[in-house]
Amino acid sequence: MNTTLLAFVILYLVGTMAIGMYAGTRVKNATDFAVAGHSLPLAMVITTTFATWFGAETVMGIPAKFVEGGLNAVIEDPFGASMCLVLVGAFFATRLYRMNLMTIGDFYRDRYGPGVEIFCSIAIILSYLGWVAAQITALGLVFSVLSGGAIATSTGMVIGTALVLAYVLVGGMLAVAWTDFVQMIVLVVGLSLIAYMAADQAGGARQVLALAEARDWFRILPEATPHGWVWFIAAAITMMFGSIPQQDVFQRVMSAKDGATARKGAIIGGLGYLTFAFVPMFIVASALIVMPTETQALLAHDPQQVLPTLILTKMPLVAQIFFFGALVSAIKSTSSATLLAPSTSFVENILKHLRPGMSDRQVLLAMRITLFVFTALVLTYAIVMQGTAIYDLVSAAYQIPLVGAFIPLTFGLYWRRATTQGAFLSITLGIGTLALFTLHSGLGEAFPGQLAGLGMALLGMLLGSLGPQLLANKRPRPADAG
Repeated sequence: MNTTLLAFVILYLVGTMAIGMYAGTRVKNATDFAVAGHSLPLAMVITTTFATWFGAETVMGIPAKFVEGGLNAVIEDPFGASMCLVLVGAFFATRLYRMNLMTIGDFYRDRYGPGVEIFCSIAIILSYLGWVAAQITALGLVFSVLSGGAIATSTGMVIGTALVLAYVLVGGMLAVAWTDFVQMIVLVVGLSLIAYMAADQAGGARQVLALAEARDWFRILPEATPHGWVWFIAAAITMMFGSIPQQDVFQRVMSAKDGATARKGAIIGGLGYLTFAFVPMFIVASALIVMPTETQALLAHDPQQVLPTLILTKMPLVAQIFFFGALVSAIKSTSSATLLAPSTSFVENILKHLRPGMSDRQVLLAMRITLFVFTALVLTYAIVMQGTAIYDLVSAAYQIPLVGAFIPLTFGLYWRRATTQGAFLSITLGIGTLALFTLHSGLGEAFPGQLAGLGMALLGMLLGSLGPQLLANKRPRPADAG
């Protein structure tokens, strides 16, 4: 066990927790807790949107997929994920900001009514299980690695989750934004330093890039067949479209001080994420040169361990401190907001219907209680799902909002003829189709369920919205009186 390294990481965790707790002293009402009082400047919006995606899967999951199948294997994340933020900034942020909403579910209520609001909110909340579980799993893995196995992964999950929960429970989105700002600086500096040192040990960046080219890792397009392109498109749109109607993305954008800041912050944050997501891939590729035998063995059994092993066995203590500080920053920044998002959605868009007339103070208390309960449930789920790849936990999370919430949001903003009936039919057909393809292995292997579900959701919106209108136009008009 490296006690010095472990002590530095714990000190860093406690320090960022203190920052979040201090931010919590500025929370006066539910709006402060949920969307930081619509007060964040551009720099904080950029760092907090960047932090939306830069989590455990970026540092550990994406590099593992990259060395297995090249850029084609990571089309979903980071390419799809980053383009999600760019699309949000370009087409959604300004319009939604003008509506002065607290949650994304509020849009569905205002546009379609409470029924659609509840259905879409449930779909969005459920999608967070896998996403947050991936972050909690990574927290447990960090403690296990740092302690040399003395701390079990499940115990590490509990410790890490408790430290994150403490400041989010007190400070909400304000605490998330403040800690994200600090953590993203640590992450960028730390991983940049590691990449420089890894390249130096590998004989220079050219050697690493030559290895990637020799193994055809730069190939991004699929095989030129209908089957190849269908699965490629399905992977690309899962996070690109499925993450757009997500509460954590919405909260970060709506926390901006004005609409222009919301738009610019999302676009810059998305492009920044895409650029910097290549750094962990570069480091893992370097590992194949620096420690080829160990890396090949880890790739065969546990690819997610390549990066931590490289740092612990080949890097000096200062690099280890920076790496695990960066890794913990990435995990905490993502897990904090993804714990907060479903909790605020549940209170604002479901609980308020069960308990109408709640005061602002009661709403704030309910958000904190829900946050605690949701965290306990996700922690349990993460422990049960131990052994599932981090990348797979994340990628599966966004299929539900893709087929159940994306079409009603997009058409509700841009198509005046979209109706409540169209939204209901879209949700029903989209989620029903995804469930059918998931349960029927033959269908799911022949065609991607999320793409089929998205197509049926689109059909449902068109039929549900236009069908009644066309029927009404075809009915014979009653003869004029007299």
